[in-house]
Amino acid sequence: MGWIPKVEQKRHFCHKCKNEIVFEVKLQRADTCPHCGVDMHCCKNCEYWDPSAHNQCKERIAEYIPDREKANFCTFFTFKNGVPEDTSAQIAKSKARLDDLFKKK
Repeated sequence: MGWIPKVEQKRHFCHKCKNEIVFEVKLQRADTCPHCGVDMHCCKNCEYWDPSAHNQCKERIAEYIPDREKANFCTFFTFKNGVPEDTSAQIAKSKARLDDLFKKK
């Protein structure tokens, strides 16, 4: 028996409700989250989505998509792998720093 490569286990989560999504077949453009009903083939579920990047996408030649939560036809779409990070602490810390910076004396 020859060497068999280990298949990487990927985990996918909805950007909106953060519930895990298990695909029985390949993701289709019109698929929605079975938990909350939002579109799955959207920028916010893509590994290239980055709010701080130009056009909010790390893929430089991707077409501009106006609504990041709606299904689109982007050919670069790759479903984000892994548990979504909890950014609430980071956001709270940033807001506190801004409040300190701009508070009236």
